[in-house]
Amino acid sequence: MAPTALIVDDHAGFRASARRLLTACGYEVVGEAGDAAGALAAIERLSPWLVLLDVVLPDGDGIELARQLEDVPGDHRLVLVSSREREELASALEGAPITGFLAKDELCASALRRLLA
Repeated sequence: MAPTALIVDDHAGFRASARRLLTACGYEVVGEAGDAAGALAAIERLSPWLVLLDVVLPDGDGIELARQLEDVPGDHRLVLVSSREREELASALEGAPITGFLAKDELCASALRRLLA
C-alpha cells in the first residue's frame, strides 16, 4: 500500500505539479486543498501520511496550521513549501512542528526522499 499524501497550496498549477511528482515517487495523493480551512478538514477526514503544506495561504499561515495539527490525531509528516527561501523564513520555522522545509524551486524526488528518510 502506497503512503498517502495531501497537497495544500492556493495555486492550482503548483498542486498539479506536486501531484505528478508525488505520484511518480510512489505516493497516493488522496486530496488537495487551496486554503488552511480546507486543509484542516481534509487532514481530519483523510489522515494522510504526508502533508505538503504551503507557508502562505489565503486564509492563514502554513506554519500556524502546522502547530494546530499537533492536536489532530494521526501520524503525519508535514513538509512546508514556499516560493521564499529558507533563510527568509528561518525564525518562523524555528521550533515549528514540521518534518522539514523545501523551497518550491527545490522540490524534487531526491530532496523529498532526503527529508522523509
